Amino acid sequence: MSNREVVVLSVGGVRFVTRASTLQQFPESRLARMLNGDDQEFKLVNGEFFVDRDGVLFSYIMDFLRTLQVSLPIDFSDYQRLQREAEFYGLYPLASLLSQEHLLKPRLEILEVRFSLQEMQAFFRIFGSCSTTIETLAEQITVFAGQHSGQSWNSPFPSQKTLIPLPLERPSHHDMVFQCGTEYSAGDQLGARYVSIKPDNRKLINGTNVLGLLFDTLLKDGFRLISARTVASEEKVECYSFERMKRPAGLTVMVNQAPGNSEVAQARRSQVHKGK
Repeated sequence: MSNREVVVLSVGGVRFVTRASTLQQFPESRLARMLNGDDQEFKLVNGEFFVDRDGVLFSYIMDFLRTLQVSLPIDFSDYQRLQREAEFYGLYPLASLLSQEHLLKPRLEILEVRFSLQEMQAFFRIFGSCSTTIETLAEQITVFAGQHSGQSWNSPFPSQKTLIPLPLERPSHHDMVFQCGTEYSAGDQLGARYVSIKPDNRKLINGTNVLGLLFDTLLKDGFRLISARTVASEEKVECYSFERMKRPAGLTVMVNQAPGNSEVAQARRSQVHKGK
């Protein structure tokens, strides 16, 4: 890379090194005009452009110029200040997206697990405020039906027996119902239901073990347990509540590259990789 392609900026004492093409994503912005010497706000000192603005907020502006996407930390709160900086630099598509603060803020997500233990069977009902999370969890959980010759949950299951996967009950887009354990069938055989939760390959019949694996899965996915209570003591129904801050989908700017139309941009939603 030649020196002409490298641009160094000192913004509020914070040093940034980038490509000229990155700063020229929006040709009518002040950063693009700076490279042509058309904006006196930016002083060239010892080969570096000096800008008397907030250097921390400028790091988010640089990220936007590099990716054309607004993706802010979960704990970010300076939306108005960042919007003001975007307007200063003439990045009006970014300023427009920042004005839609409700789309950029993380949302609190609630998930509830109801667990009932009745003799040799365990019943689960999971409700979530986000239907997408329930869909994802439903893809991870598989219930298998088979026969169990032992007399307790801890008896080994014969590996040669065939297990048949069963569909989960889905009363709505926001919840799911399934069960595990054994019940008497013909002869001395026990009808059995096993539960597997990906990426764990085990098929568990003990309801307490399934509950523990479900907890581990939720905690690894960013949820935290906030309460545990008994809903119905007669039926032994326990309720466990979880919550997490859900990162919003990113807002991406699609730039119209036609000359003179750099500030005409279309925003669209795009999925952001999880970064917890």
